[in-house]
Amino acid sequence: MSRPTFEDLVRVMAALRGPGGCPWDRQQTHTSLRPYLLEEAYEVLDAIEADDPDRLREELGDLLLQVVFHAQIAAERGQFTVDDVVATIHDKLVRRHPHVFGGVQGVDTPEQVKERWEALKRAERGSAGSALDGVPSSLPALVRAQKLYHRASQAGFEWPDARSALEKVHEELAELDEAVASRDPAAVHEEVGDVLMTVAKVAAFAGVDAEQALRDACGKFTRRFRSLERLVAERGQRMEQLTLPELEHLWREAKHSAG
Repeated sequence: MSRPTFEDLVRVMAALRGPGGCPWDRQQTHTSLRPYLLEEAYEVLDAIEADDPDRLREELGDLLLQVVFHAQIAAERGQFTVDDVVATIHDKLVRRHPHVFGGVQGVDTPEQVKERWEALKRAERGSAGSALDGVPSSLPALVRAQKLYHRASQAGFEWPDARSALEKVHEELAELDEAVASRDPAAVHEEVGDVLMTVAKVAAFAGVDAEQALRDACGKFTRRFRSLERLVAERGQRMEQLTLPELEHLWREAKHSAG
């Protein structure tokens, strides 16, 4: 028996959405599928971080299903088909790689490729509208912050160096301190956002992916907190029974053991 192809997957999806198909699949819309698209994308990231090829293969399939699902809904509405999706990305790849498909010279390093890619994207957007147009509002906030800063930088709005951006962080932290002292939740909300935005800019100057840095920090905190829980359990106690100095001592132990 031959292995199923992409076309077979498309036919299965059409059958699920068609007469006599699955009631759940038939009920879905672009909007109702949004949570699943995000979930599957993050599960792909988890598989990559776990360096698990088998899981990555499965999660990529789940993510591909979401693409086929959305394309099928659009096809039913007469908007576009999955073949249009494939043709669009095919043409975009060819158009944005003229050094491979168009005979353009002088694009020999990854840095030059990235610079050329961004220049082509700017040309496609044209001069009308804002330099920030096209940055999706649905992106994770730190990813969006860095993309917004990148677009602003390309338009000429830029701090001179990382030190200047870091000074802005200290300035925003002072304003956050004042907001906390005022006990004004709205002011704290605003200043926390400003701090995170400026930290994202410092990360960009340093060539650091702020979103990935925070994900890694979350992973580190998770490892250390679970280690702390084990240490507390080994003492036959509950965390709420311990004093802050005792918890700080155990936290240092947890940091040492969990990395």
